[in-house]
Amino acid sequence: MQINEKVTIEKAWKMLFEKHDIVSKVLVNGFFKIKASEINIVKEARLMAKFDQSTQLPEVFQHYNLSILPISRSEYIIGNFNTYEKVLYQKSKPKMVSIPILETLDHTNLYSEASALLFAYNSGIIKDVMNSKDIHYTVSGRMSSGCFDYIINSNDSSQKIEVQNAQVEIDGGYEFDNGFCIIEAKNIAVDEILIRQLYYPYRLWTEKISKQVIPVLMVYSNDIFHFFQYNFTEISNYNSLKLVSYKSYTFANELITLEEIIDVWKNTKYFIEPKTSFPQANFFGRIIDLLSILYEQELTREEVTIQYEFDLRQTDYYIAACVYLGLVERMNINGESGCKLSPEAKHIMSLNFKQKNLLLIRKIFERPIFYKAFGLIIQNNKIPDKHEICYIMNKSNLSINPTTIDRRASTVKSWLDWILRVANTEECDE
Repeated sequence: MQINEKVTIEKAWKMLFEKHDIVSKVLVNGFFKIKASEINIVKEARLMAKFDQSTQLPEVFQHYNLSILPISRSEYIIGNFNTYEKVLYQKSKPKMVSIPILETLDHTNLYSEASALLFAYNSGIIKDVMNSKDIHYTVSGRMSSGCFDYIINSNDSSQKIEVQNAQVEIDGGYEFDNGFCIIEAKNIAVDEILIRQLYYPYRLWTEKISKQVIPVLMVYSNDIFHFFQYNFTEISNYNSLKLVSYKSYTFANELITLEEIIDVWKNTKYFIEPKTSFPQANFFGRIIDLLSILYEQELTREEVTIQYEFDLRQTDYYIAACVYLGLVERMNINGESGCKLSPEAKHIMSLNFKQKNLLLIRKIFERPIFYKAFGLIIQNNKIPDKHEICYIMNKSNLSINPTTIDRRASTVKSWLDWILRVANTEECDE
């Protein structure tokens, strides 16, 4: 097998599946174990086994309904395992919290998971989540899992897996009178959680301390903190994860009114449709997430996919949508396709919630189809239906066929819906 540093993760796994006959061995044994050293031959194992969302799994995994888990620092196991759990956002108004008066804590720059966690801790959010008046930040970083075994759902049966000192990473651990909270933090809105990210730290600390260990997922997206508190009802059952409570918080205390958005629309001059592809990216909140992860550094397409927790196809759609709005510029990074924020986007993302969102709405209105479609909202007091949007798009001389226009109309409708929900101060379009 020829070593190629630029080989994609997709191609690398296809090569490994063929070399080790992985599918056949899973069918016979129920699993296949592969050493990190064997993966490293084609590409770094750390990158080859990082799939926080099931949509990120290479095609060969998805085709055979396979997933991968670490069982030590040097070995992984592949099988038909149920490794993910859906994340269900609730439609509730976020609780308002005060911004801490700390010179070193910049609430306009919480685009990393670490900075979002620090804000959540110093603002008292984590105290509220745990219903504790006295809580201490005690643990973070990489550590060894220790040794344990567990049962995981596998097709219509189950599989026992033994773990011997695999590497785990805890974004934040917080001890209080009644327990110890371990938090897995995400700085983008996610559709699901890789249960391992909660389960391995949970098993490690359940063995180490006498207090109850409480696994928590924190999602920070567009100035909203979403906290999901879980419990494993059976300590040795990977799939016994149950949601205990959900809470959401924000510090964005400046409301955006519909009148302000209409004023932005009236004072925006739209341009001609850009010659880039028309967006196919329905969730505008995820566009904001993409801008967030690009705020601190330019990234290759593959790096965006890993951090964004999407598959490459979805990554391409959302990058293209940002390019369409003039917020992201494509570039070459060491021979690979990459992207970075435009100077204007860099400025927009440095602002507070209200200013940021009003300027993003202005960027949407600068595109004629969206400008005209919002004009129908003002005229008719409702979002135009797909037929009305398609009519506007057909009149705009887009170089796309009618079938494609029908699909792209759903993006127009979704972005308009996001704009109206910003005015209603609802949290996110998940």
